[in-house]
Amino acid sequence: MTPRPAPFDLLLELYGDADMIEIFSPHRVIDTWKQVEAALAQAQADLGIVDQERADAIAAVCADSGSVDPSELWESARNVGYPILGLVRQLDAALPENLRGSLHLGATTQDIMDSGLALQLDSAMQLLESRLRTLGDALAVKVADEALTVMPGRTHGQQAVPTTLGAKLAVYLDEVKRHRTRILACRDDVRRVSLFGAGGTSAAYGEHAGKIRALTAERLGLVDSAVPWHVARDSLVHVSSVAVAAATSAARLAREVADLARTEIGELGETVGHHRGASSTMPQKTNPITSESIIGFAVAARTAVAGLSRAAEAGHERSAGEWQVEWVLLPGLFVNVGSALALANELVSDLAIYRERMHENLHADGGLIMAESAMIKLAPHLGREVAHDVVYELARQSRQGHEAFSTVLKRWLTTQPDLPAINVIADEHAVGQAVQCCETAVSEWRAALEAVPNPWKEQG
Repeated sequence: MTPRPAPFDLLLELYGDADMIEIFSPHRVIDTWKQVEAALAQAQADLGIVDQERADAIAAVCADSGSVDPSELWESARNVGYPILGLVRQLDAALPENLRGSLHLGATTQDIMDSGLALQLDSAMQLLESRLRTLGDALAVKVADEALTVMPGRTHGQQAVPTTLGAKLAVYLDEVKRHRTRILACRDDVRRVSLFGAGGTSAAYGEHAGKIRALTAERLGLVDSAVPWHVARDSLVHVSSVAVAAATSAARLAREVADLARTEIGELGETVGHHRGASSTMPQKTNPITSESIIGFAVAARTAVAGLSRAAEAGHERSAGEWQVEWVLLPGLFVNVGSALALANELVSDLAIYRERMHENLHADGGLIMAESAMIKLAPHLGREVAHDVVYELARQSRQGHEAFSTVLKRWLTTQPDLPAINVIADEHAVGQAVQCCETAVSEWRAALEAVPNPWKEQG
C-alpha cells in the first residue's frame, strides 16, 4: 500500500512539539497495541489459560520491531475498517507454527486499541506535566526577579493603576499551578485498561476475566477498571478539556506579550535575532512570532473539544462512527497543546523587558494612573462619593488642558483650606500588595512541586 500523504500542517512543521508528535506517531500506536497483546498473553499464562511457552513467544514477537509490516497493516485495516484483525494475523504468523493460536484470546478490537490509547494518553499527560513544570519554573524566576518592576496595570485596554511585572506574571504562575494539579488529578481517569470483550460482558475471557484484566493492567502500568468504558468517553472529554485549558492560559500569556509589544506600548517583547519576525516588505518589523504561534496552537486545540463532546454521545455497547472522531481529534489536540506549552516556556525564558518604557508609560496620560490613589486619600475627609466626583473633574481638566494630573491636583488643593495637610500626591511606586502577591505565588508553586514532585518518576 502506498503511504497516504497527510495534509501539510505549516504550524506543526515550524513549531510542533516533536516529543508529543512521537507519542502519537504510527509506529508508537502499533507498539502500544503490541504491548497490550503481550501483556494479555502473559496475564493468561499466569492463570494457566495459555502455556507459558506460548506467552513468552507472543511477548518476543510483540517486542520485535519487524514483526508487523505497517503498509500491510493499514491496507488490511482499510478493508476491515479497524487494524487489530490484521495486527493479530501478522503477529500470529510470525510465531513458530506450533505456538500459534493463543494470541488475542478473548479480546476484541476496542480492548486492544483503547488500552493502547490509555498508554499513549498516560505518556501525553506525563509530557504535559513536564511542560507545565518547566513553564512554572520559568515564570517563578521572572515573578521573583520582577516583583518590584513597576508598570501600568490595564483594564478594558486602558491604564488603570500601577502594578508590577512580577504581579502580572504571578497570575499566570498561579494558573500554571492549577493546570498541573488538574493534570495530575485526572491522570487515572484515562490510563485505564479496557478488556471487556465484544459487548462489554467479558464473556469470552471466561471465569478469570477480572483477574486477567487486573494482571494485564499491572503489567502495563495502567489502572484496573471493573466497568467497561467502550462507549463511556466522558473521561476523554474531561482530560481533553483540562489539557486545552492549559493551552488557553498559554495563549492568554502570549496575547499579553503581543499586546505589550505594540509599538505604542513597547513594554515587553520577544527575543531578538537576525530576521526574527521579519516582514518580507517592511524592513522595520519584528513580529511576535512565538506569541502568534502559541495562540494558533491553542485555538486549534480548543476546536477539538466540541467534536470530542459530540463523539461522547455514542450509544449501545459500541459506537457507530463516533469512535472514529477520536482517531482524528485526540492526537491533534494533544500535539497542539504540547506545542503551545513548549513555546510558552521559550517565550517566558527569553522575554525581553523594557523597564524604561514601562516608567515612561506611567506618565503617558499625564499621570492619571494615580487618580484612584488620590481619591482614596481624599475619601476620609470628603466622603468616598464626593472624593470620586472631585477627582473625576480634576482628571477631565488634566486631559482637556494637557496638564499633568499632579499639577491640577496641587492647584485644587490650594483652594481647599479646610482640608488637613495630607499628602494626596501619590507615589507611582505604591503598588499595594503586588510584592506579597509575587511571594505567595512563588511559594505556593514550590510547595505544589514538593507535595507531588513527579508521579511518573515515582511509579518508575
